[in-house]
Amino acid sequence: MNIETEICCGSYYDALQAAKGGAVRIELNSALHMGGLTPSISCLRLVKQHTDLQVMTMVRPRGGGFCYETEDFTALCMEASDLLAHGADGIVFGCLRSDATIDVEQTRRLVELAHEKGRLAVFHRAFDCTPDPYAAIEALISLGVDRILTSGQRVKAMEGAALLKQLQQQYKEQIELLAGSGLHAGNAVQFLKETGIRQLHSSCKDWKQDPTTMQANVSFAYASQPHASDYEVVSAEKVRLFIDEVNAYCNSEKRNQAGK
Repeated sequence: MNIETEICCGSYYDALQAAKGGAVRIELNSALHMGGLTPSISCLRLVKQHTDLQVMTMVRPRGGGFCYETEDFTALCMEASDLLAHGADGIVFGCLRSDATIDVEQTRRLVELAHEKGRLAVFHRAFDCTPDPYAAIEALISLGVDRILTSGQRVKAMEGAALLKQLQQQYKEQIELLAGSGLHAGNAVQFLKETGIRQLHSSCKDWKQDPTTMQANVSFAYASQPHASDYEVVSAEKVRLFIDEVNAYCNSEKRNQAGK
């Protein structure tokens, strides 16, 4: 039994920390405090030049939801093409209609862009906004999406465990499910046991201080206290602990299977 892990990164620094902690695959973003936006080409190039990581790149041109006007979608497609041209191993995106159902035409176009380059097409947690997860997953399967990042339509993946278990049981042969939101070394094994999911996404987040964030009359803080002067980063140690827990569980399951 193999379980894949993915670390959510918001910068070149984060990617280096993920690699140091033993990660094999990352999701590369910018602006994680907004849920993740498209990373720069420069950041992607640095990660590909200085690590062996598999890099899935977020393609999201703005904050807010996922119902894109023509102008936003045009920018999104250009960003996707540029990232793929500079070595992205896949693109991570989500396009919805105003009623929060899957935007079939926009999704089809992005799947085509990825597959034309032999790369992966991943639909992100826009899936968690859809009114009917079963209709949504079947639409994504029909469009050729390779993987879905989802928390089971809850704020945290542990809270969505029941739905994730059902989706994994019903669709595991047709599409990959990558569970994320709130997963870490302390709950990964419990989550795996409850759901049968075989891919986990974690931020392994820590905080780093920037003393210039808040000055006498001006503040650029985006986090609340006690982290108002901080920005979020990936912790290599938390990555190592997360991956070690997952690997230990895998090895235990393999021994159990061998003993039967």
